[in-house]
Amino acid sequence: MRRPLTTALRRAAALAGALALAVALTPATTAQAFPAATKAQLISFLNGIAGQSMLSGQHNREPNSDPTKYTRVAQSITGQTPGLWGGDFLFEAADVNARQTMVNEAIRQWQGGSVVALTWHMCPPTIGSTCSWNEAGILGSLSDSQWTQLVTNGSSLNNAWKNRLAEAVPYLRQLQNAGVPVLWRPIHEMNEGWSWWGGRPGANGSRRLYQITYDYYTSQGLNNLVWVWNVKDVNMGSIGDYWPGASYVDVASLDIWVKMEPSQSDYQAMLNIAGGKPIALAEVGRVPSPAVMNAQPRWAWWMVWAEWLTDPGYNNNAAVQQSYFHSRVLNRGEFTIGGGGGGSRVGPITGVASGRCVDVPGAAATNGLQVQIWTCNGSGAQSWTVGADGTIRALGKCLDVNGGLSADGTKVQIWDCTAGNLNQQWTYNATTRRLTNPKTGKCLDATGQGTADGTKLQLWTCNTQTNQQWNLPA
Repeated sequence: MRRPLTTALRRAAALAGALALAVALTPATTAQAFPAATKAQLISFLNGIAGQSMLSGQHNREPNSDPTKYTRVAQSITGQTPGLWGGDFLFEAADVNARQTMVNEAIRQWQGGSVVALTWHMCPPTIGSTCSWNEAGILGSLSDSQWTQLVTNGSSLNNAWKNRLAEAVPYLRQLQNAGVPVLWRPIHEMNEGWSWWGGRPGANGSRRLYQITYDYYTSQGLNNLVWVWNVKDVNMGSIGDYWPGASYVDVASLDIWVKMEPSQSDYQAMLNIAGGKPIALAEVGRVPSPAVMNAQPRWAWWMVWAEWLTDPGYNNNAAVQQSYFHSRVLNRGEFTIGGGGGGSRVGPITGVASGRCVDVPGAAATNGLQVQIWTCNGSGAQSWTVGADGTIRALGKCLDVNGGLSADGTKVQIWDCTAGNLNQQWTYNATTRRLTNPKTGKCLDATGQGTADGTKLQLWTCNTQTNQQWNLPA
């Protein structure tokens, strides 16, 4: 919501330098820059870091003529560039006229090594393309009859809405052509009625407007948008009333404004509704503390909202530095996506014999949970990141041999990923299609040559039977 203005040695050295610097700091040299990439590669990256790391992020709202205003503030405090840059298409005439400047910066940010996240505070379709923040614009409302027309295909207001969406298409195409995948968060904070688009639960409410928006941009051939569904930390027990369906969502995100920090129940609610997809803190006023990040490790990123970074009621420089230099946090130069990303692949792993997918029962990220095969359904419980480091990950956990035992019948489970853990290493032979744990020399096996839903997976002496043959993501 827009609000009124009101590697250890390197990190340690940078922090020491930041403490001594004045606020006008020159941005640090980028260690790694991003090549052109796809939506799938960005999602693969987010899945791959789940439960292990999260991106630092900073939003840059007004003015669009100066789209790094608050990123520079973050640099001045920490000596680091955030891992995520946030921008906004906005609504006032000066900012609408400067959208090209904002999009040019988005391309520079990606090419420089920061993930791009975009929001759009849209004027209602009952008025023109520019508007004010107040009740005549963003804070306005539609009557029930106007809303019904808005979500009815072919109506005048529905057509006006699509024309409004069309304003962003040339800019989003520029990003696509530049190889920039975008964390795209339209119709944000839809579970609260502060905006004209929010606070309408149910099938024909705010979630329907999100679905119409998704369908429109998809019809325009925009394949670089990572769709970020978003709610605010209010009435968290009812967020399901705003869920548009898994096929419309790539990331489920939460904005923290009622509270200073996300509660454990907020975190669990987001995990529950995401169904194994990545979750994120799309807007925060206060930088998440190390304690919060340790207790809630599956947030993929957090993004501080504009000038709240320096609001003394929310943050101080010491706390911001502590969060930026936390071991879980990735700043620019500490990760890469795309051509240099290590060859990770993401998607389902299917059994040759069964045609079913390797699945985490109930999408529960519980240590020791034995994996199974199940009818493929496209859920996060069946989305596996096959990494160049030898790990196979889902739901922020690693495919693991129970206790590193080599006996036939040892269960194959999910467990917290640990660097160098041989129980979590797998090799794949594309000819035999077997997945082998090098430590034990045994293969991933569907118990009893089973092909039914719920058949558990185990370790077994490698053979030529089809219950040990698997297809990995492309």
